[in-house]
Amino acid sequence: MGTDTGVEEKEQVKEETKEAKHEKKDEAKHEKKVEAKASGSLAPKLQKLIQTVEELTVIELAELVKALQEKFGVSAQAAVAAAPVAGGQVGADAQAEEKTSFQVVLASAGDKKIQVIKEIRTVTNLGLKEAKDLVESAPKPIKDNVTKEEANKIKATLEAVGAKVEIK
Repeated sequence: MGTDTGVEEKEQVKEETKEAKHEKKDEAKHEKKVEAKASGSLAPKLQKLIQTVEELTVIELAELVKALQEKFGVSAQAAVAAAPVAGGQVGADAQAEEKTSFQVVLASAGDKKIQVIKEIRTVTNLGLKEAKDLVESAPKPIKDNVTKEEANKIKATLEAVGAKVEIK
């Protein structure tokens, strides 16, 4: 029993060493990219700030972001802005074009539940019981955050076996 623990510890140390080597390589690549960008067009004060930030650990960086958010009352989340249409208003057509992720909803299974369950399993990688429960509890979302092409493909596949599907 003592030998197994020793072997496990050695394996863990090896794995941690591999991860550390990969992290160092990634950091070196990142430093080269940042230096290339920073060396030409940034003021020395900003270059020094970038170098300081590069030296921070992930935890220290997270603490810095949190402190900056609190100090300035802002959020690090990206702001979402709508592009204006002619006349300065955003029309329904423009909003529909901007939408990039869709939700596929099973409205009803139709007459061929078994075939629908099979297709649901293929599309979602769910187990038999989970797929059956989803089909029987329709209307239910099948997949979220999919592209329009993928959503249309799923809809066509399920409608081919008799299901009714909506894309939202």
